[in-house]
Amino acid sequence: MKTTFLSLSLLVSIAAQAAEHDVVIYGGTCAAVTSAVQVKKMGKSVIIVSPDKHLGGLSSGGLGFTDTGNKAVIGGLARDFYHRIYMHYEKDASWVQQKKSEYGNKGQGTPAMDGENRTMWIFEPHAAEQVFEDYVKEFGIEVVRDEWLDRAKGVKKDGEKITAITTLSGKTYEGKMFIDATYEGDLMAAAGADYHVGREANSVYGEEHNGIQVGVLHHRHHFGAVKEKISPYKVPGDPKSGVLARVSTEDPGKLGEGDKRVQAYCFRACYTTVPENRIPFPKPEGYDASQYELLLRVLNTGWGEFFEKFDPIPNHKTDTNNHGPFSFDNIGYNYDYPEASYEKRKEIIAEHRTYQQGLLWFVANDPRVPKKVQDELKTWGLPKDEFKDNGNWSHQLYIREARRMIGAFVMTENELRKKKPTPDSVGMGSYTIDSHNTQRHITAEGYVQNEGDIGVSTNGPYEIAYGSLVPKKGQGSNLLVPVAMSATHIAYGSIRMEPVFMILGQSAATAAVLAIDDKLPVQSVPYEKLKAQLLKDGQILQYSGPKTSRGLDPKKLKGIVMDDTQAKVTGHWQESAAAKSFILDGYSHDGNAKDGQSSLRFEPKLEKPGKFRLQLAAPPNNNRASNAQVEVQYAEGVKKLTVNLKSPKEEEGVSWIDLGTFTCANDTAITISNVGADGYVVVDGARWVPVE
Repeated sequence: MKTTFLSLSLLVSIAAQAAEHDVVIYGGTCAAVTSAVQVKKMGKSVIIVSPDKHLGGLSSGGLGFTDTGNKAVIGGLARDFYHRIYMHYEKDASWVQQKKSEYGNKGQGTPAMDGENRTMWIFEPHAAEQVFEDYVKEFGIEVVRDEWLDRAKGVKKDGEKITAITTLSGKTYEGKMFIDATYEGDLMAAAGADYHVGREANSVYGEEHNGIQVGVLHHRHHFGAVKEKISPYKVPGDPKSGVLARVSTEDPGKLGEGDKRVQAYCFRACYTTVPENRIPFPKPEGYDASQYELLLRVLNTGWGEFFEKFDPIPNHKTDTNNHGPFSFDNIGYNYDYPEASYEKRKEIIAEHRTYQQGLLWFVANDPRVPKKVQDELKTWGLPKDEFKDNGNWSHQLYIREARRMIGAFVMTENELRKKKPTPDSVGMGSYTIDSHNTQRHITAEGYVQNEGDIGVSTNGPYEIAYGSLVPKKGQGSNLLVPVAMSATHIAYGSIRMEPVFMILGQSAATAAVLAIDDKLPVQSVPYEKLKAQLLKDGQILQYSGPKTSRGLDPKKLKGIVMDDTQAKVTGHWQESAAAKSFILDGYSHDGNAKDGQSSLRFEPKLEKPGKFRLQLAAPPNNNRASNAQVEVQYAEGVKKLTVNLKSPKEEEGVSWIDLGTFTCANDTAITISNVGADGYVVVDGARWVPVE
């Protein structure tokens, strides 16, 4: 009898382990949670099989200064998440180290706290994790943690249909539908769906910004942002002395070609300045000061932007991101991560932690670091009340991209930039197309430079296709992939934002339930039926309002203001929105073409002739042309000017270049060209300010 009892217990245990759910979600990201909530709301059973102990991925792992883009297109459960964050900070008890009234309310171009819409977009890691755990409790979601998919033999299929997944611990989870909500796309890859790692060549999908970007310098995360060129050699200028750490000696490749490199990772680390809540930055095991010699050279040029991305979150803490030519991005040390074994990934994550903590220790303690920078960093430290089970350090490395599925539809920059239509929208994105650097190399002139950092405007919100969430026909009839979804490297640079993952998680779950109800493969879910359910549940599928929530309204500026989009265009100009502020939706630049073929001509309509102060709007950067050619057409003729775009003056939140005072009639015009330019020609707009 005893033996029979044990056998029955074993059978019950095995049956419980392999119990079928309507939907099995693999992953612990924010998309995993919103997927599970949506399944529950639609009346189906669900389980989250999470390799992570903490739910929420990067949203609870340090990225509290949310990359929102246009908040108006964030709907459904994603908006509910940010509403719950708002409700958390409405409580006085949530303001422990800071009074609510003292919080600066700074957000990504708009206020962090939106009282009118009862949402908050900036938050502490533990606050976000609590919201995810509240979802689990409220909706009765079954979650198993620290369960890792057996990537070699853990996906059981019947034809193209997944029937069960098994983890390394031997537990099996059967389901009717499966959702891969990991950053890495591990289930998608193990199930046999096509995918890509690295950058596609521009020629593959007819894109401009996808492949290798040698010579292209956007943002300020490159060595052109410092006052002088920096040698990569141990003895400056002497190649025989050897190359400094963190510089590749490989050929960087040719502009526009594809490669296997992926954009850099970092921890979105949380620091605090509150003494009673602060732990000094630790000296990591394996610390090596030589890894930061390049940073020392950058600091010694007088570069003063080390603290530029210490973005404030509540209670005197920060979400700290990469900024500058040598910063927290661990460039070139993540190429193997997407397809690496679990053990190898752990090594890569550990190396990133050592690198980033070592950088902090170096700046805070090495006597060669400029005293002003060192003294300021010493006022910061790790918060005692965050990541308590991980040495007060984030448990989630920022996997900015890994595998990307090649699905039924591939999102490219052409859809994001409205050059091609997007079919069957299941959600929207709006953030700037943003890739971080992929390599640090030596230029032909013998200097160090970064490559891969791109910032290109999407010209307003864009739709995301349902086909980008599902594999090709024949590669998975019951699999949806909302995170490692189908997009090119450069398109993914915008789609990869946490609010978008929440949106796509909800949409994927909705499609999964409809596929179950109608007994259909996910590729055959009727779009009109899916659309109706998504709209019912608050998703935003189309948008016709203002293109960005960040840009400045020209009607609120002095004078007659023309945006760059109103200029007459000659040659090739590219869009960007990487600067801190700009008019309307972004600004134009010539791509540093230096071909003399591109110009913008502004022709305003003046109500009456008169004397005007003329100005060009031009977001500054050290890579701008110092000799841009400008022609001013005014009442007395044409005046040719050479202007320095590196040093405009800010007025009304816009960076302006003064051209002078002129008497103008209706035939007035300002023309700027890239003839003979020694850098980027960048133009945000022009204006005529009446002179009394």
